[in-house]
Amino acid sequence: MTAQKKTSSASSIIMKRELTSYFISPVAYIVTGLFLIFSGFLFFSTFFIQGRAELRHLFSLLPVLLSFFIPALTMKSFAEENRSGSIETLMTLPVTEFQVVLGKFLAAFIASAVMIAPTLFYVVTAYIFGSPEAGPIIGGYIGALFLCAAFSAIGLFASSVTKNQIIAFFIAFAICMLLSTLSSFLVLFPGVLVNILSYFTADSHFDSIARGIIDTRDILYFVSLTIFFFALCVKTEQNARR
Repeated sequence: MTAQKKTSSASSIIMKRELTSYFISPVAYIVTGLFLIFSGFLFFSTFFIQGRAELRHLFSLLPVLLSFFIPALTMKSFAEENRSGSIETLMTLPVTEFQVVLGKFLAAFIASAVMIAPTLFYVVTAYIFGSPEAGPIIGGYIGALFLCAAFSAIGLFASSVTKNQIIAFFIAFAICMLLSTLSSFLVLFPGVLVNILSYFTADSHFDSIARGIIDTRDILYFVSLTIFFFALCVKTEQNARR
């Protein structure tokens, strides 16, 4: 078996283990239920109050929503195992830190994607009662997947640095929320910093994709953000294993 196949096999086993853990506990269902309540309010408030069958309002606030709900999904990934000591048992197995983090990352990404999947019902509703443009909707969901990947990596990193799930949640929430709202505070910074800081705003990159504009700079931003926090998580686990 090649090294690549071994990595894939080990990560797949860990991913399945994590997904099973997610969906046999009530946390995933509570988090998903609350997310659908808030996202449903954003969609149907536009639908009933303003009389518009579109998802623009929902997509505009999606980075903020995911800043809260994805950390809630990922907060126990490493923190609970660090607290119980089961992470030490896991690390004695013939797996690398990269394989462990990759398996947990894939599970977190899938769980977050499953969480937003029911919102496709809003798309069906929008097409039944209106005629929204397909481009922004497709772009919005592509952008949502990029957000899920980046915020899942941030959540895993936050969970890896502590034994307390609540602390892990607030660390991830703070980082994700900062990235999602920084653009609103750019007016407080001098002009020379605005162009630099604007690149680090997740909501501006997401909004660009959600308009149906697939720009390589936006894709590079989310890929880089995901890889950066993924690598930090691997490094944290490597340091803890020494």
